[in-house]
Amino acid sequence: MASAESQPRFGQSVKGLLSDKVGSCSGDVIALTRQVLKGSRSQELLGQAARNMVIQEDAILHSEDSLRKMSIITTHLQYQQEAIQKNVEHSKNLQDQLRHLLK
Repeated sequence: MASAESQPRFGQSVKGLLSDKVGSCSGDVIALTRQVLKGSRSQELLGQAARNMVIQEDAILHSEDSLRKMSIITTHLQYQQEAIQKNVEHSKNLQDQLRHLLK
């Protein structure tokens, strides 16, 4: 009879352990699922960050090109300003000569 009483306890003990293991595995599966979902979200965020980086890089390159063009235009405007100043000085000299001749 002792062996008959130990059999149900052993069976209940195994069922309890098995139930605990199933619960533990279920928890692990849930945690793994959450981690995979978090990883896929991270991948999505990394992809978006990479796209944003490409857009920013393109904007920076465009800005550099615009600055280079503005620098060239500035240099040309400086040359034109110098030429205009020389012409103004030359015209003042011509006006002075003209006044001197008309006196």
